[in-house]
Amino acid sequence: MREKIEVYVERCRDDVILPTYANKYDAGMDIRSCVDITIKPNETVIVPTGLKFAIPEGYEIQVRPRSGLSYKTPLRISNAPGTIDAGYRDEVGIIVTNISQTETIEIKKNDRIAQIVLQRVPEIVFREVDDVSKIGFNRGGGFGSTGKE
Repeated sequence: MREKIEVYVERCRDDVILPTYANKYDAGMDIRSCVDITIKPNETVIVPTGLKFAIPEGYEIQVRPRSGLSYKTPLRISNAPGTIDAGYRDEVGIIVTNISQTETIEIKKNDRIAQIVLQRVPEIVFREVDDVSKIGFNRGGGFGSTGKE
């Protein structure tokens, strides 16, 4: 059985459906639009969810694409994965881009538009050194390289 972390949620609009896991072993919960919205070709919009969260300190909620939506439509979660910080208390909006050059997309109220995943966020403590290549394993190669031709 996996650990359960309590996250407080506020419905800030009428008839909002809370995020749910589609299956018992899913990592992400489906989150829905709380309005009808039209997204024109090459347009980026913020789709409101009607939800506010109080996320515990030391955690974030990541907003990720739903694979089926990405596969079957030209809709993309623009800043995936997006981060909802523990200190954010306003309504969550999902930044969505229609990458089609010609097709207008309609999102209906209660359509599943993204998934959210709760993640631990350890605090980074930097230790400055003279040469990081001497610490641990250095695979070699530059940015975007696996070191193979």
